[in-house]
Amino acid sequence: MPAIYVALFLLFRQVSCAQNPDLIVVGAGISGLSAALEAARSGLKVTVVELNSVPGGHAVISSGGLSLIGTPLQAKLNINDTPEIAERDFLRWGEDANAEFVRYYTRNSKIEIHDWMAALGTEFVNVSLNGAGNSVARFHSPRQQGLGLVAPVYREILRQGGVTFLFGHRATGLLTDKGRVTGVRMENLRAGKKSELRGGAVLISTGGFAANHDLVRASWPKSMPVPDRVLTGGGFFATGNGMDLVRGAGGASRWLDHQWNYATGLPDPEDPSRGYFSMAFSAIWVNAQGKRFALEQHEPKVTIPLIAAQNPARFWAVFDAEGRKSFRIIHAGFTQDRINAIFEKPGFIPSGDSVASLARAAGLPPEALRASIDRYNEMVDAGEDEDFRRFSPSVRTSRFMPPPRKIAQPPFYAAPMYILIRKSMGGIHVDLDCRVLNADGKPVPGLYASGEATGFGGLNGSHGMEGTFLGPAILMGRMAARTVAKGVRTAPPEAPARELRSTPPAVNPNLAAACTACHDVAKLVHAKRNGYWHFERAHEVVLSRKLNCTGCHAEMAPFRAESHKIDRELQITVCQHCHTNPPFTGRGFRPE
Repeated sequence: MPAIYVALFLLFRQVSCAQNPDLIVVGAGISGLSAALEAARSGLKVTVVELNSVPGGHAVISSGGLSLIGTPLQAKLNINDTPEIAERDFLRWGEDANAEFVRYYTRNSKIEIHDWMAALGTEFVNVSLNGAGNSVARFHSPRQQGLGLVAPVYREILRQGGVTFLFGHRATGLLTDKGRVTGVRMENLRAGKKSELRGGAVLISTGGFAANHDLVRASWPKSMPVPDRVLTGGGFFATGNGMDLVRGAGGASRWLDHQWNYATGLPDPEDPSRGYFSMAFSAIWVNAQGKRFALEQHEPKVTIPLIAAQNPARFWAVFDAEGRKSFRIIHAGFTQDRINAIFEKPGFIPSGDSVASLARAAGLPPEALRASIDRYNEMVDAGEDEDFRRFSPSVRTSRFMPPPRKIAQPPFYAAPMYILIRKSMGGIHVDLDCRVLNADGKPVPGLYASGEATGFGGLNGSHGMEGTFLGPAILMGRMAARTVAKGVRTAPPEAPARELRSTPPAVNPNLAAACTACHDVAKLVHAKRNGYWHFERAHEVVLSRKLNCTGCHAEMAPFRAESHKIDRELQITVCQHCHTNPPFTGRGFRPE
């Protein structure tokens, strides 16, 4: 068949899917993508409505770790993990976790998450303990971090077909007919046009509400004071709009005070409302009075209430020149050059050639800070932390609790730290079939939800364990799609035979001039156009690193008017430029 007819056929199928899909998925994070693929493989026509101009959501900026039980990698390393052990860990640590979903997850994570992702091409490179309630090592890290989860699913969707993506579209409301949800109202952010899309069912996979500071504070756990300032460190579009959508159709929400936060939030120099999850392994934590107040390596479940009780509710991570070498930002794509740029930003991370000059730079009491550092150094010499048991002859060292060393080598640093709002563990009320429920616990016909929009179904309770967010998001996306597919009579499509192009054309440095002759990238980045958020962020990195345009867009050069458009198949292969860095390894258990 001539290429032009193939192209026209694919275009017709996309238009058909977009106009009357069996399933409308709102949100193209890992849960929405998993649902789209599962539904397409079941023969459903799917349209994905995504606010951003690219897929991935929060997952693509994460470390990508999944809590999985009974995997081949665990067996290879002689790690004995069973659904019964995992269920006990989940319920004990979470305190009020959804026992029904915990039971389902612990018994199905191996087949429905691990095996499914591995078949798509995800490679799990290590498994670690990572604390937070896990009694055995089950935190599985994929190669390429979060991108190593998102890219295989998205690539398979493109290969499978049957899925139309409406990027840059905001869902503004749900359409109903005789009490049943039948579609969504949308706004095209770039064009400013409003429209409606009707279909068989709607799945809300819009992420959590961690970026909605008003809602976070209004739902703050009553067991601790509300800090004057917190930072957002999760999805950029996690505003809780999914809950707004379902509320308009009669759906309910629950457990909004269940929030997963980190203690070590370093502010984003460019956006004071946001921050990065950071790790200063050799630091001591001091409050505004210059005094040490916590065991620095303890779990957030313990340290966050201690931080919230400080006046003000923040602290400084104090370390020296040697300690700076192990300072990390746990955020996909945060390579050493970006960390160095933060340290070099004047006044952002106070420093000094002496403790006294550091205290002046950070606004801390000099005598108190000097006393805290001196006492810590004396305890290092003695071999025992008498104040917080960070180290002693009986405490085993690890990556999170490295061998103690004195803070004595100038320059000295005081990184400002705040509580970092990371994920939502409450949200839209759903049952085990991912059907949205109303205030009476009855399903809202035609409406489903999955992933962080639901608080992961309450799997984590009040206190999440590491690796228990992306895994449930993948699983719930698949569960929701299967529920919808049960009500749609359709023959499953044949397995796709088409292979995607996965190797971009070779980069020719001489071709970049063809791009800059037409596109003033610096001007476009600073134009702040509606619907161009990802373009602006990605090209800020391009400008700062002085990258060649054809490193990402080689297939578009030299210029040919008839084919001058982004190739989605090839675009996914260059995401690693921004979304990977040396993989973060947790505690112990790493295969050789």
